[in-house]
Formats: sequence, C-alpha cells, structure tokens
Amino acid sequence: MIRRMSHATIFVNNQNEALEFYRDKLGFKVHTDAMVGDDFRWLTLCTNDDPEFEIVLMEPKPGMLMDEETSNQLRAIMDKGVLGAGVFNTDDCRGAYEELKAKGVEFMSEPAERFYGVEAIFRDNSGNWFSLTQPADGYR
Repeated sequence: MIRRMSHATIFVNNQNEALEFYRDKLGFKVHTDAMVGDDFRWLTLCTNDDPEFEIVLMEPKPGMLMDEETSNQLRAIMDKGVLGAGVFNTDDCRGAYEELKAKGVEFMSEPAERFYGVEAIFRDNSGNWFSLTQPADGYR
C-alpha cells in the first residue's frame, strides 16, 4: 500500500529564478539539481524539517513530459495566477509573515485567525499561491 508522498511538483516560469526564490527567500535547501538528458533539469528542494519530502520545481516546456501545445496551455494558466500550490505549516505564522515580507515575498493576505489556525496567503515569483499556516491544536 501507499505509505506517503515523497515529491510534489510546482510549475514555475524559470527554474533559476524559482530556485533563488525558494532557497533565498523561503529558506529551502537544494536536494537534487541534475540534468536528465540534454534538456530536462530535475530540480528539487526540501525544508530543513522534512528532508524526505521534495518539492520539484519544473518549467512547463516541450520535451520529455509534454508537447508544445500542453506547455503553452499550462503557461497560460500560470500567467493568470490562479494555481494554488499548497500549504506550508509554521509554528509562528505572524513571525514568519514578518520575516518573509521583509525578504520581499508578496503576500495576498495578512495573518488572520481561521478555524484551522492562523493563516496568511503569499505568492511565489511564478504566481503560484500558498497558504502559510500555523495550525490550531488538533489540526496538522
């Protein structure tokens, strides 16, 4: 049976720019940065607290995984800024908000009390939005 998820993909406009954002602003560390063939870059990052879960930063471009039409369609959706890529948990949402905002991370909402905890919403430099959540007791 399935035990856990080990990788999740976030589509980004440019892997080098996304790497700088996730590493330098969010504090993630590079897990793998390798070329597969001549034109496919396998770039993964992880948090210090969960090195076994890798976030794949992938550019939608024609090649191994998709054709040009699919790549163009995905980029068009990305350009709208409507992709919600996930939730990042923190022990202190308000403190993390202040620290990330000072590093230039664009927030769509300030920390606010929710039934599941304290949450702020931010975007990466490719337009993907994320929930930054300090879970309430009983939530993970």
